[in-house]
Amino acid sequence: MSNGTVLTSIRGKIATVTFFHPASNSFPTDLLNRLIENIDRLSIDDNINVIVLQSEGDKAFCAGASLDELLAISNIKEGKQFFAGFANLLNAMRKCQKLIIGRVQGKAVGGGIGIIAGTDYCFASEKADIKLSELSIGIGPFVIEPAIKRKIGVAALSKLTLDATDWHTAYWAKEKGLFSRVFETTRDMDEYVSLLTEKLAGYNPEALLEMKKALWQGTENWDELLSERAAISGKLVLSDFTKNALQKLK
Repeated sequence: MSNGTVLTSIRGKIATVTFFHPASNSFPTDLLNRLIENIDRLSIDDNINVIVLQSEGDKAFCAGASLDELLAISNIKEGKQFFAGFANLLNAMRKCQKLIIGRVQGKAVGGGIGIIAGTDYCFASEKADIKLSELSIGIGPFVIEPAIKRKIGVAALSKLTLDATDWHTAYWAKEKGLFSRVFETTRDMDEYVSLLTEKLAGYNPEALLEMKKALWQGTENWDELLSERAAISGKLVLSDFTKNALQKLK
């Protein structure tokens, strides 16, 4: 439990993947890998048409990378390997043969926003404020930047990145295209997601797959691009600035 959990439940042709970590649903490497394994497995399951991705609890959706693991990085190789975890997750979501519907019940920081941007269609409660804080700790959101920019554009990405200590509301995120709808309550959101996924699960799976391919057109270079970005972040995390900033956060 201390390392978190990734659980998959199946109802009809709908798979719900729920991740949890006691530190605000943050992601150590092992948990990232387990999430990737679940997505890869469901991608090739002919009995599944739609995936719902969510986190456990009623507070934070995802606090991003594990602070403990970031502080433990001691060389460039380890740094690149750590950030490659988020790169691999985004690429797994991108290549997944099933539509991934995001359900965001609470705040998201850093890599959590990248996960949101990696979904195909995403919904949130009005408690789902977002913050991209990487620049404030001496690194940048380089791995997740392509996914976020793809959803909200350069101008909104610039504001989100440069206002690194500011929270942006769920309604701001909806206006920019990160969320499709924002609901006053989690219950309202869950009712809508349930109705939507039931409809999607009944559609032609071949049509859904072709639609997914169309939505992700132009991202074919992401295997190489995100690996390069992981190397940049892996180098920056070794700086004294970042080490000191992470210690203060912890």
